[in-house]
Amino acid sequence: MQTLIHPTAVIHPSAELHPTVRVGPYAVIGEQVRVGAHTEIGAHVIIEGPTEVGVGNRIFPGAIIGTASQDQKYTGANSALRIGDYNTIREFVTINRANGEGDATIIGNHNLLLAYVHVAHDCVIEDQVVITNAASIAGHVCIESKARIGGMVGIHQFVHIGRLAMVGAMARVDRDVPPYMLVEGHPARVRALNQVGLRRAGVTEAQMRDLKEAFRILYRRELPLAQAIAELATLPPSEYLEHLQRFLTYAREEGRRGLTPSGRATTD
Repeated sequence: MQTLIHPTAVIHPSAELHPTVRVGPYAVIGEQVRVGAHTEIGAHVIIEGPTEVGVGNRIFPGAIIGTASQDQKYTGANSALRIGDYNTIREFVTINRANGEGDATIIGNHNLLLAYVHVAHDCVIEDQVVITNAASIAGHVCIESKARIGGMVGIHQFVHIGRLAMVGAMARVDRDVPPYMLVEGHPARVRALNQVGLRRAGVTEAQMRDLKEAFRILYRRELPLAQAIAELATLPPSEYLEHLQRFLTYAREEGRRGLTPSGRATTD
């Protein structure tokens, strides 16, 4: 154990670290923190609890993980942060716990958060998401698996980013981003289908043709959204299209922020 934990690290007696965890110089690990096997915690990292960190994560120097929510409505509730397995959290990333009693901010598996990313309270980051340097993710944001978030992006509270979406650098995202779309701008607008990301994810040519047609229905034919969703149902069924339809239907529910438009599509 002495070879894995630097003597200058400060670890609370109640923290639970697997014997294979490595802790660098001057790291601080607080009360109610649990860290799984083969996780590496760099120099000057701070982890406060209640926080659970899974297996095989790499947390780089200066990251601050599991601190209290910055929301002014936070009143000290016993909330949590849960981080899955094999994530890479680079230098000076900050991730806050949730607001409410018993609630949690959740980071899934195999995600990459580059330097200076901020993830606020009650966010859900699914799996294999890449968030690039200095992006700021406000509270209650959900980012689905394999999405890509560009550098210095700002994402508004309660926004939902769909699976395999791509958000261009420095975009201001204030509405839901449908799966498979490429958005950019200030404010963000849908520009194209994320064909590069889809091909890398193994989408077949037949599936790509159907997704291109879905894009035309949504963003080139200027249909009311309800009619566009109905026309999507006429395309050959696939997992990708079914997920897109569910996402669009959810985005229209009361209390949601609506969908990111393009300059040529209506989203009523």
